[in-house]
Amino acid sequence: MSVHRSGTARVRRLSAAGILLAAFSLLLTLPSAAATVPPRGSAYMGMGVVPHDGQGGTPAGGDATQTEGVDVASYQGNVAWSTLWNSGVKWAYTKASEGTYYTNPYFAQQYNGSYNVGMIRGGYHFATPDTTSGAVQANYFVDHGGGWSRDGKTLPGVLDIEWNPYGASCYGKTASAMVGWIADFLNTYKARTGRDAVIYTATSWWTECTGNYGGFAANNPLWIARYASDPGTLPAGWGYYTMWQYTSSGPTVGDHDKFNGALDRVQALANG
Repeated sequence: MSVHRSGTARVRRLSAAGILLAAFSLLLTLPSAAATVPPRGSAYMGMGVVPHDGQGGTPAGGDATQTEGVDVASYQGNVAWSTLWNSGVKWAYTKASEGTYYTNPYFAQQYNGSYNVGMIRGGYHFATPDTTSGAVQANYFVDHGGGWSRDGKTLPGVLDIEWNPYGASCYGKTASAMVGWIADFLNTYKARTGRDAVIYTATSWWTECTGNYGGFAANNPLWIARYASDPGTLPAGWGYYTMWQYTSSGPTVGDHDKFNGALDRVQALANG
């Protein structure tokens, strides 16, 4: 009888130990899972490109009809604008805002610094369609660095609409609801500034989350994201891209872009 009780007790101890071990393992995995979601405000242009579309190759250099540019956000801190200018970069976009809860603490150094070395520059807004309406975010953007003036050095604002780094890729919206949100943003931005905003996106995201809607192409310039030797297939409606983000691993600042035209075309976009 004592042998049976001893064996039963041992089984119970082993079972309890197994339960504790399983619970401990679960606790260890929870912080890791949580760590994959970045803090609100930390998103930046092209954040989702490599995880979703990958990367491979870069465009051939030396094309005189393409003008080099960069895009920057707070994680890059104070940018060496003189170094970029001397390397041939002539235009830049700086993240101004995200949602209605974040503004870039480095915006002044990045936005004014690029201007001061001679670049044509503008601001961009990282959209979060799951937090507030398109109109509300467009107003927030204009009020926090996304405005425009006809000074020959200011590019129209950019709507950065791409994968949601904080949750579901399409922000929980149907394709028609997403198109409506984007239209709300674009209409409000134009009403506030007199300019049509540029749309930054990737073809795969646009296809998935807007149903490959083609109705914005007539008025809104396209900034396509694709880290490869060519821009690939464009979203519906656009016969050509205005800008192309082609890498996140360029010199000085990682995110490099091509403007589809010589410098006078960049100036034309700035002048409206």
